[in-house]
Amino acid sequence: MTNVSRLIAVFALCAFTLLPAGPALADEAAVRAAAGRFYAALNATFTGELAPMLEVWSHADDVTFMGPGGGFRVGWSQVLADWRAHTDMKIGGEVQPKDMHVTVGRDLAVTSNLEVGSNIVDGKPVAVTLRATNIFRLEGGHWKMIGHHTDLLPFLAK
Repeated sequence: MTNVSRLIAVFALCAFTLLPAGPALADEAAVRAAAGRFYAALNATFTGELAPMLEVWSHADDVTFMGPGGGFRVGWSQVLADWRAHTDMKIGGEVQPKDMHVTVGRDLAVTSNLEVGSNIVDGKPVAVTLRATNIFRLEGGHWKMIGHHTDLLPFLAK
């Protein structure tokens, strides 16, 4: 291999390493929008409304949920059962993401943030601050949640 060939090979390797692998890498705004839809859906569950949560999640067998009530659910049927139970509690209140960090790949994205707000316990607001990690997958051109993991909340722990 000549020096010119080596130089071209090194340049090509650097270019492929530094350039985005696809349009999704530059699509942080779309992932933030998907996360926003998740938090809107989460707040809707606090009032007893499940439908928005059905829209934000992938319905695949590999999704996971480790929510503030504890447990580890795998697969859409298990995750859905937890969301139904959570929604039926109608715990009231609202939480919002704070200090969100977004990492976007070709087909997967991760958000790490705090969930800050309050819920209603025994008729009184209780402050909530949890660490949360959310995983999204690009499915049919839409970012769908495939994983949600938070700290435990004592008033929800099973």
